[in-house]
Amino acid sequence: MERVVSLILIAVAAAGLNGCGVAAFPVRTTSAAVKIVPVAGDVVAYPLDKTADAID
Repeated sequence: MERVVSLILIAVAAAGLNGCGVAAFPVRTTSAAVKIVPVAGDVVAYPLDKTADAID
């Protein structure tokens, strides 16, 4: 029984570590929205993309 509990705790901890994508999601959506702007969109989105990459 103790082994089952420890396996469940390890699985929960591993699932919690996958939350980085959740944290980067707002930055990625903002970057995608900014890229729509014709001239300055790519320039403004570049730091946002790098920030999202750093979070991941």
